[in-house]
Amino acid sequence: MTGYVIVSVASGALFGILDGLINANPAARGLLAVYDPIAKKSVNFVAGIVIDLAYGFIMAGVFLVLQVCLPGTSGLAKGLSFGLLAWFFRVVMGVASEWMTFDVPTPTLLYRLATGLGEMLVLGALYGLTLKSG
Repeated sequence: MTGYVIVSVASGALFGILDGLINANPAARGLLAVYDPIAKKSVNFVAGIVIDLAYGFIMAGVFLVLQVCLPGTSGLAKGLSFGLLAWFFRVVMGVASEWMTFDVPTPTLLYRLATGLGEMLVLGALYGLTLKSG
């Protein structure tokens, strides 16, 4: 249980750090400018931390539940499989919906797909290398 809590907090912190790097870098600012008209002018930092920590606990818990059914023989392979699943459900479906309903430039959508894949694979690798069920 202690390991789960430590990994969950670490992955929640990693979520926040990666989201900051992905969304606040100079290249991203240009690509994501399409969202400026609807973007908030300030961010609730405390709420963001709480949400990222909750994501860390939830995703680590889901990984532990699904771990036995994920493909791969090593923890890393299972973690990467989980990362691909999370990427599909978290990122790909959201980007596909945006592509169908909003006028978002293709480079922006591709950036979100690529960075989302990297983020989910990093988190999946963390879970696979550190969490074991049982």
